[in-house]
Order: sequence, then C-alpha cells, then structure tokens
Amino acid sequence: MNRITELLQIKYPIIQGGMIWNSGYKLAAAVSNAGGLGLIGAGSMYPEVLREHIQKCKLATDKPFGVNVPMLYPNIEEIMQILVEEGVKIVFTSAGNPKTWTSFLKEHGIVVGHVVSSSKFALKAQDAGVDLVVAEGFEAGGHNGREETTTLTLIPMVKEKLQIPLVAAGGIGTGRGMLAAMALGADGVQVGSRFAASVESSAHDLFKEVIVNAQEGDTALTLKELAPVRLIKNTFYTEVQELYAKGASVEELKAHLGRGRSKKGMFEGDLVAGELEIGQISGLIHEILPVQKIVEDMVAEYQAAKDSLQNIV
Repeated sequence: MNRITELLQIKYPIIQGGMIWNSGYKLAAAVSNAGGLGLIGAGSMYPEVLREHIQKCKLATDKPFGVNVPMLYPNIEEIMQILVEEGVKIVFTSAGNPKTWTSFLKEHGIVVGHVVSSSKFALKAQDAGVDLVVAEGFEAGGHNGREETTTLTLIPMVKEKLQIPLVAAGGIGTGRGMLAAMALGADGVQVGSRFAASVESSAHDLFKEVIVNAQEGDTALTLKELAPVRLIKNTFYTEVQELYAKGASVEELKAHLGRGRSKKGMFEGDLVAGELEIGQISGLIHEILPVQKIVEDMVAEYQAAKDSLQNIV
C-alpha cells in the first residue's frame, strides 16, 4: 500500500477524473469495482440527479467511490447537504477556494481532495486542511490552469513543497504514464480521457468515437478570458478562433459560448456546434474498452515498464 491506497482504501492508486457529462454512476462504480476510485461528476448534474446517481452507485459497488464537485456550482449549498445526507465518504473539490467547504466536509468525516494547477494553489489547499491534492498539468482535457505548466514540471515542483499525498493528473492514460508520474513524486494518478472513452462512460457514442480518432495536435486550450478549456478542434473551436481574430470582447466570447455547449457536444453528440473537452492523451487512445480492461492494462503496463527500467539502468 502507498499513501493514496491507504487513505482511500483502494487496491490501485488510480483515480477516475470526475468529468462533466462522462462520469455518471456507471463509470464511477466500474472504476471502483476494478480496484481504483470512481468519481461521480457533479458538475453536470442538478442536485436531485446527483442524489440519484449516488444512490445507484451505492447499489452498483461495495467499494469506495467519491464525488467531484466544482465549487462554482450555483446550487453548491444544496449539493454539499446531499453529500452529507447520502453518506458520501470521499469528495474532490475543484474550481474554487478550498477553504470554503473543506472544514464542513471534514466535520462530517469526509476525505477531501482538491484539484489545483500550480504549487501556489497546492499549498493553499494543504493549508485549508485537505487530505490530498490533485495537481493537474496543462495536457489535461476540460477546464485547465492559465499557467500552462505541464505535468512533467508541475508534479516535482508541487512535490517539493507539499507534505500531504499528491495525485498527478493531465496526460496520464497508460501504465507507462502512471509510472512516470510516480517517478516524479506522485502517490497516485487521476485519469480522465482514457475513462471517457470507456464502455461505461456516460458520454455520447459519437463523442467517444471522436476521442479514439483524435491525433496528436487535435486539441487546443482556448477561452482563457472566460475559463481555460482544452477542446477538440471542431467547427465550434474554429468559430471561437475567428472571433479572436476579429478582436472579440469577453462579452462577445461569452455570448457565443452560450449555455449548455459542453452538454450539446459530449452528452448529446453534436460534433459540430458542441464543446468537445478532451486531453492531449487522446492521441494515444485507440479503442473504446470496458473499464475493467482499461485498469488491468494500465496496471500490467505499469509493472512491465517498471521491470524493463530495472534492466536498463
């Protein structure tokens, strides 16, 4: 056991990212059943929908699972109350100040992780009393840090200053990537894109096909003025770049983004007008697989890579 498996009571130090429109109870339960930690993505759920997913997840697994909560959520007070009422044991917070809810969650016996994109925010999370930090590099899909710090440099810089367990995220979807992250000082890894392209992911099948067909360079970070997000370069992305070329204001960008753009793309399968959030690792994802197979392959590749390095050095 290492610090992450001990803290979370899981077999492998593999945590599934709580991705919006991808991370329903089926995905979370499947990852937990496979020996990792599944996370329900609350960011795409109304409060009562989240309650339903938590209840269904409890029936689908007897292993630990958690909920990812973006703190920009408009119904955040109601969400936090539901987590307590439903007896959720693990919560990962993101997109906000960890001081706001950490003490409340800890008072109710909940293990708290917080997602950050820099050493500065990692230390703030530690000071706020979280149990673990997820440091996410620039390679990650979805909403991202403005600093554009890659995972390769971010993890050792956070590790140098952090006392609590550290989870690496961003660009990790293979056993070799997992080994590299651990070598850099991580106690575990958080995997998003690879699980988005799983049988159990709640994403639309058309979006899953886009992931497996993605090549190197097919994603880009954009909309920094609103909230930096890594997307597949589709028609919507091209329209955003055209707005930039015309010198569009923040208000014009916001108006073009509108509402429900990510739901339209990832959940409803509109590959033209939808926002298709995925990480750079998508260029290494070539097939849609069951979660059990994904975890087994990662663990086997991790071990094989570790063994091969011992023979090289």
